[in-house]
Amino acid sequence: MTAGTTAYSTRRALGESDLAACFQVRKDVFVGEQQVPEEIEYDAHDASAVHVLAVASDGSALGTGRLLHGEDAAGKTGGDHTVGSLGRLAVTRAARGLGVGAALVRAIEAEARTLGLAAVDLHAQTHALGFYERLGYTAYGPEFPDAGMPHRAMRRVL
Repeated sequence: MTAGTTAYSTRRALGESDLAACFQVRKDVFVGEQQVPEEIEYDAHDASAVHVLAVASDGSALGTGRLLHGEDAAGKTGGDHTVGSLGRLAVTRAARGLGVGAALVRAIEAEARTLGLAAVDLHAQTHALGFYERLGYTAYGPEFPDAGMPHRAMRRVL
């Protein structure tokens, strides 16, 4: 994909170097910019999640996200094993506005379809509701705090 002058692609993260790139983007965005404590940014689900990575044509990481499925997602999806949980979506400051976030969401949805999932849930920071609504997600339930920031649950049927 090309947006402006930056060509990039998305892929499932494979191998240690891809995972390290995913974790670095999350550290820069969530820990560095949003002041999320590092000890809550990474969790046991990282080991079993499907991670996706957006990379520029020069190989630099532009963004990441992850998909929880099965028992790992059940706590976030009301126990429904046919629903995956999209999370940890982060785009580097330099890559914002290029369509990277939307491309990552679509890549995660493609991974969910590959796993046979019927829908994807997510917990959106309230300032990002419009972004996810434009991608077909619908908010449900009350606002709640997560890492000290207001969130809403959202779902998109695949």
